[in-house]
Amino acid sequence: MNREEAWALLTEYNQDAFHLEHAQIVEKTMEYFAEKRGYGEEKEFWGIVGLLHDLDFEKYPDQHCIKSQEIMRKRGLDERLIHATASHGYGITVDIKPEHEMEKVLFAVDELTGLIGAVVLMRPSKSVQDLEVKSVKKKFKSKGFAAGCSREVITQGAEMLGITVDELIEQTLEALKTFQD
Repeated sequence: MNREEAWALLTEYNQDAFHLEHAQIVEKTMEYFAEKRGYGEEKEFWGIVGLLHDLDFEKYPDQHCIKSQEIMRKRGLDERLIHATASHGYGITVDIKPEHEMEKVLFAVDELTGLIGAVVLMRPSKSVQDLEVKSVKKKFKSKGFAAGCSREVITQGAEMLGITVDELIEQTLEALKTFQD
């Protein structure tokens, strides 16, 4: 599956601008991490995993990471793609554990990019470019801020990757600064 085919599939099941933007943010973040972590030859695949990770969320929120597997299998898509996208729901909606480093990155950055996006909206600049780790960390500690972004999942994701939450925030900010204003 190439990027164009992945986008067509995504937009078949998602029309909400917020969900489409989130998918593209996670796509680009995953591509950045593929390069950063030595998987440059798989950059497009990592990006497609990021793009399709919430394929079923808009239409089937109660079956998130479950319905997407069914949709993808009916289309004969690669089991690696199916496993990777479903694994970001580990411990929440599915028991498919992130195993590959790419899956661990997706698990970690999905929630974190949402939290960072919420922090950006609160800033006068409305930009990630001048955002620092300490500002994100302050909001991370505030449980009432962007309450839908699970701090537990972000922390667990950092642990899976063998890095601290601060390092995960720093690397994710670096990623976002390469493609966002």
